[in-house]
Amino acid sequence: MTLVKYLYRRFMPVFVGAVAFFSLVLVLVDLLMNLWKYIQNQVPATQVFMLMLYYVPKTIWYAVPLGILFASSFTLSNFYAGNELTAVFASGVSLFKFTLPLLVFSFVMSFVLFIFEDNLVVNTYAKKTELQSQMLKEKKSLNNDRIVVLAEGGNVIYKADLYEDAQKRLYNVYFIFRDEHQNLQAVIHADSAKWDTAQNIWKLQNAMQYTNRIGTIVLETVSAEYTERLVEPAETFRNNTISVEEVTVKVAKEYVEHLMRTGLPYNESLSLYYKKFAFPFVVFIVVFLSIGLSGRTAKNVMLTSLAFSISAAVLFYVTQMVTMLLAKFGYISAFSGAWFPVILFTVISVGLLRGART
Repeated sequence: MTLVKYLYRRFMPVFVGAVAFFSLVLVLVDLLMNLWKYIQNQVPATQVFMLMLYYVPKTIWYAVPLGILFASSFTLSNFYAGNELTAVFASGVSLFKFTLPLLVFSFVMSFVLFIFEDNLVVNTYAKKTELQSQMLKEKKSLNNDRIVVLAEGGNVIYKADLYEDAQKRLYNVYFIFRDEHQNLQAVIHADSAKWDTAQNIWKLQNAMQYTNRIGTIVLETVSAEYTERLVEPAETFRNNTISVEEVTVKVAKEYVEHLMRTGLPYNESLSLYYKKFAFPFVVFIVVFLSIGLSGRTAKNVMLTSLAFSISAAVLFYVTQMVTMLLAKFGYISAFSGAWFPVILFTVISVGLLRGART
């Protein structure tokens, strides 16, 4: 039996078992958090079971980094404790060469995790969320208030106190028009504006137009020159904020572009979009961590491996939480918020690997 086969034979059962364990814990935590709500709404046990099934792919997605970190750390620590690695090193095989199959496996798993999340996790989690909302009678309102939307690259600005989706109507609305140099051309105020689905245009009620005439604001009759440009769809004004983490990459990209186009805050959504690409590589990083952390002690291998795994994972997620918050408020770029923890822990992992006992 080659070293590669032997390594995988020892590693894979622990990996599968760890992923199953962490996934089960997450499912049970979600169940316990919502159990009282299910009881209050008399939700049938079969529907609760369906919710748990829909949630399983999401929990596996969360559990894979933890599982592979624990499995690699536990397997290598066992090798150290049994003096098996001593024989490997004595035969001239370095720690890096011996663990290279784990690194290759984790690298492949990074891409698998990305595809798994984009094609299965997003869909099943959306079904879980929708079914749970129905069972708990939770309905999201599409009405919106204090709206500011930029159209035509910022040349037309919509500002309204309220959008009522049932009537597709804006209340106390201002339309600000600017030229290509961002100079003010006119401002139209209307008590309300109703979306005309037949003509795809906003129809104004009790409207007044203030036009900029060479630095002087003049009250004039509302001009079709401006009203014909009020074609931003009513759906833009809905309270339809989505979580980028809960949609596919394609939908997330379209949503971020929509936020940018309409002038809405987009830093948080853009950083979450980048995170969708960065997060799967955590699987690759944690194997580096486990290799560097393994062999630190030959006593209480399981407990030590579990402690190291949880500590490393917590440190990574805390770092990621901090950088994502910094990106949200614009202190760092959205790209840095998503990728900085990955780069930082890659450097730390390489340092641990170089200092590992061989």
